[in-house]
Amino acid sequence: MEGTPFPTGRSAFSPSSMGLMPGQPGTTKQTSAIIADLAGRDSALASAGPYAQISQAVLTDAKGTAKAELRVARLTAQAKSKNWLPQVGPSLSLNSLGDLAARILVEQVLWDNGAKRAERDYAAADVEVAAVSLSTEMNDTVATGLKAYITALKAREQAAVAERSAAKLGDYNHIMRQRVEGGLSDGSQARVLRQKLIEMQATAQADRDSAQAAMAQLQSMTGQPLEGLTGLSDIDLPEILPDALAVTKAQAEAGRTEAEAKMARAGHLPDVSAQASVGQGKPSVGLAVGVEQMLGFGTLDTLAAVDASKEAAFARIAKAKQDDVQQVATLRARMSALQAKAARDAQVVEQTEAGLEMFTEQYRMGRRTLMELVSMYETYAQMAHAQAGLKYDIALIKLEIARQHGILIDGSSI
Repeated sequence: MEGTPFPTGRSAFSPSSMGLMPGQPGTTKQTSAIIADLAGRDSALASAGPYAQISQAVLTDAKGTAKAELRVARLTAQAKSKNWLPQVGPSLSLNSLGDLAARILVEQVLWDNGAKRAERDYAAADVEVAAVSLSTEMNDTVATGLKAYITALKAREQAAVAERSAAKLGDYNHIMRQRVEGGLSDGSQARVLRQKLIEMQATAQADRDSAQAAMAQLQSMTGQPLEGLTGLSDIDLPEILPDALAVTKAQAEAGRTEAEAKMARAGHLPDVSAQASVGQGKPSVGLAVGVEQMLGFGTLDTLAAVDASKEAAFARIAKAKQDDVQQVATLRARMSALQAKAARDAQVVEQTEAGLEMFTEQYRMGRRTLMELVSMYETYAQMAHAQAGLKYDIALIKLEIARQHGILIDGSSI
């Protein structure tokens, strides 16, 4: 085998190419399109700011399995890249006289209907699947951390709104108690107002609890306190999104299925190999013709199933692409609706606040009752509370789009 080129196969770094002879790889090296695509993805997160700090923190402390699985797949692919070389092994035989004869058997496959190349392709596709799994795991980890942070910010701001509202209702409640003591209002109105105050206080407490739980989750992912982080960072989604990771994984799995199908088909066809043995007696050299899988009545159905598996794999790619288009369209539509609602509700809250000031002045002049004022303020408080969380809901949608398409981290860092 002197002067034989090093095999490229369809590895994580060089996919399969046309072979020079059966079972032997060619000399043309090509980069795996899937690996190159993953490595070329740029993060949609800003290089500095709270999102960047959280991303780095959660990845540093992450305990995933995909990295180990990728290493195993790469080592397997490296081993399979040499499968075209001769194989050497012992051969033991017992002759008619009861003597044990030990020989060294050397075998070189001459023609195998593409089985060896399919093995290399399968191992290389396994690397691609593992690489997509690693990218998915890392993007999911970052997304989980950022989601916890955004949820905490949303809960904090809504808690602040609810606390201000509870304080204002507390002032109204104080006035109501004085009116009841003076005989100007009955106890039923006081009870209603007291119930509204309790509900608003409960809302504030629920928001504080949500913020604390989200930050506790984030801290458990990073192993360090991140209480000092404030504010949102922008997620700069590209105009044209790369393929969703689900689509990329379906493509990698389709390549693996296709290689598996080639191996299965080659197993039903005859192969030719050269064999030589040395040891006791004269060296022997010869050719061997055989079939890995015995033929039977179900062989045709087995081969049909092999072809069907490839069709199913490519159908899964089409389905993954269709699902991604639908999901992105739904998320973008929801984001646009929330952005419009945020702008609209901001104006409504501002107008309601101005109307509330006029209503309060009318109450002081005796033209409005206290309960009417309380009812209007309650409406304003609920609107302000909901409006405070809209920008965070928009941020979560952007985060989800970026997660699905694997652009929360730079592909070169995977």
